[in-house]
Amino acid sequence: MTAVDLYKKLHIWRLRHFSEQSYLLFLSVIVGVLSGTAAVLLKTIVHVVGRYVQAVGNRYCAPGGANILMFVTPLIGILITVVFVRYIIKGHIGHGIPNVLLAISRKDGRLPPGNMYTSLVASTLTVALGGSVGLEAPIASTGSAIGSNVGRFFHVSKRGVKLLLGCGAAGAIAGIFLAPLAGVLFTVEVLMFDMTMTTAVPLLISALCSATVASFFMGSDVQFAFQVSQDFTLSQIPFLIVLGGFCAFSSIYFLRCTDKVESWFAKSKKWFGKLLIGGLALGVMIFLFPPLYGEGYWSLTALLNGSNTDPLFENSLFNTFHDNHWIALVILLVLILLKPVATATTIGSGGVGGTFGPALVVGGLTGYFVAALGNQLGLPPQSTANFALVGMAGVMTGVMHAPFMGVFLIAEITGGYALMLPLLITSTVTYICVQPFEKHSIYARHLAQKGDLMTHNKDASAWHLMDLTKLIETNFVTIREDGTLRDIVEAIKQSRRNLFPVVDSEGKFLGLIVMDEIRDIIFSPEKYDQVTVKELMMTFADEDIVHMSDSPFDVVNKFKLGNRYNLVVVEDDGRYVGFLSRANTFSAYRRFISQRSEE
Repeated sequence: MTAVDLYKKLHIWRLRHFSEQSYLLFLSVIVGVLSGTAAVLLKTIVHVVGRYVQAVGNRYCAPGGANILMFVTPLIGILITVVFVRYIIKGHIGHGIPNVLLAISRKDGRLPPGNMYTSLVASTLTVALGGSVGLEAPIASTGSAIGSNVGRFFHVSKRGVKLLLGCGAAGAIAGIFLAPLAGVLFTVEVLMFDMTMTTAVPLLISALCSATVASFFMGSDVQFAFQVSQDFTLSQIPFLIVLGGFCAFSSIYFLRCTDKVESWFAKSKKWFGKLLIGGLALGVMIFLFPPLYGEGYWSLTALLNGSNTDPLFENSLFNTFHDNHWIALVILLVLILLKPVATATTIGSGGVGGTFGPALVVGGLTGYFVAALGNQLGLPPQSTANFALVGMAGVMTGVMHAPFMGVFLIAEITGGYALMLPLLITSTVTYICVQPFEKHSIYARHLAQKGDLMTHNKDASAWHLMDLTKLIETNFVTIREDGTLRDIVEAIKQSRRNLFPVVDSEGKFLGLIVMDEIRDIIFSPEKYDQVTVKELMMTFADEDIVHMSDSPFDVVNKFKLGNRYNLVVVEDDGRYVGFLSRANTFSAYRRFISQRSEE
C-alpha cells in the first residue's frame, strides 16, 4: 500500500467516524504543538547568536566601552537576509501579518507552504545579527501558515482552514510569552476573528498546547518574567491617565514614523543602495545607542528588574554619565524616538521582522520615562517597573488597536492581576486618544485603504470585500451620438434590453436612450432620418455613474442616495463598460453575508 492510498483511507475513515468540529479540536492540538516548537526554535537561535555576537564584540571595544561589532553586524545580517529572500526563495516576505489578514479576507485562509519557514529563517538572520525588529510577527505568520497548511492537508472546510490558521497564530504568541489568553486575544483583536464557542475552544487548546511546549523547553523565563512589588492605589489614577496620554503620543509617532521611513525606502528600486544606506544608518544608531540592537528586550528586562538606569549605558559611549539621572532621561527619550526609525530602517533596507516587539519596547521605555521624570521632579514616587509594564500595554493598544490583548499579556507576564486596573485605565485613555488620528492598526491600515480588510463589522466588510466587477452587465447595444432614430430602431431589433448607452467615437459614455421614453415615435418611419440620437438622449448625473476605481461601498452609497435602478459603469477615462443593477447588487450582498455566516 502506497502512502497516497493510506492517506486516502485515513481520510475516508475520518469522514465516517468524526464530525468536523471534533476533528478540528484534534488538529488544534497538532497546530499548537508545531507553532510552540517553532517559537522555541526561533527564540533559542536568535538569543544564542545574539549573545555570541555581543560576547565577541566585547573583546574589541571602542574607547568608553562601546561594542564595535554592533556597528557592522546589522548590515551583515540584512545582507544575508536579502540574499536569502531574493535568490533562494525568490519572493517577498514583508511584515507577515498583513499577508495573514489578506489570506483571511480574500483567500479563504490559504497561505503557501513556504510561509511555514521563510519568515522563520529570514527573521532569524535579521534579528540575531542586530536588526532592530521583533520576532513576534514572523512567528505569528509562521504559526498561521502551519495552521493553514495542516487544515488543507487534512481536507477540512474553508471555515476550518481559517480557524486552524487562527490557532497557529494564537499558539505562536502564546509560545513566545507563555501567555495563552493573550494568544487567543491576538487572534481575535489583530486578526479580527469572531469569538464564538465554535472558535474559542480550538483557539484556547492550541494556545495552551503551545505554551506547554515552550514551558517544557525554556522554563518560565520565556520573556519578561517579573513580579509586581508595588500595589495599586487610587492616588495613582491621575498619573496613569497622564501615562495614557504619553502612550498615545508614542503610538501615533510610532505609526507615522515607521510608515514614513518605509515609504522613503520603497521609493528606491535599487536594492543594494537601500541595503547599504539602511544597514550603515542602522549600525550608527545601534553603535551610539546599544539598546536598539535586535528586539531590545534585554535592556528593557534589565530596567524592569533593576533599580537604576545602568542598562541604558551598557556597551555605550555614554557610559561615563551613568550616574546622571537627567542624561538617563534624555537617553530614554532618544530611544523612544529612535526605535521606530531603527525598526523601519531595518525593514525598509531589506531585513525581515515585525513591529510587535518594537512597540512593546517603546511602550516599556515610555512608561519608565514618565515614572522616572515624575520622580526626578519631586512628584509622589511611582514604581518605574510597574509604569514600564503598563506603558507596554498602552503602546500596544495604540499601535495594534488591541487593548484586551495588551492588558492580558502584561497580566500573564507578571503572573497575576495586581496591575489590572492600571492596565485598563492607561490602555483605555490611549485608545481614546489614538482612535481619532489612526482608525486602523499598523497591520491593517494599508489593507483597509485598498478595501481588502475583513473586520468585525460584517456589514461594512461585506461591501468592501465583494467583487462587484462580476456583477457588471455588458449585454447592452451601444449607439453612436451622431446617429438617428433609424439607428435606434436597428439597435432595438438586436437587443433584448430597454436601455441603450450612447457613446462617442472613442467609446466614452454620453447618455442613455430609454425605450419606454421613445415608444411613441419608433413606429413612425417618416421620422427615422429626421430625429437624432442627441435629441432623444437622456443625460446622467455624476451620482448615477460608477467608475471602475470606485469602491463597492461608494457604489452602495450611490444606490442608496439616488433613485436609479441601474448605474452606468465607466472606466476612469469615461469609456463605457456596462451597468450595475440595484437588484443584482443587493442580491449578491445577501448571498455573500449568507456564505460568510456559514463559514
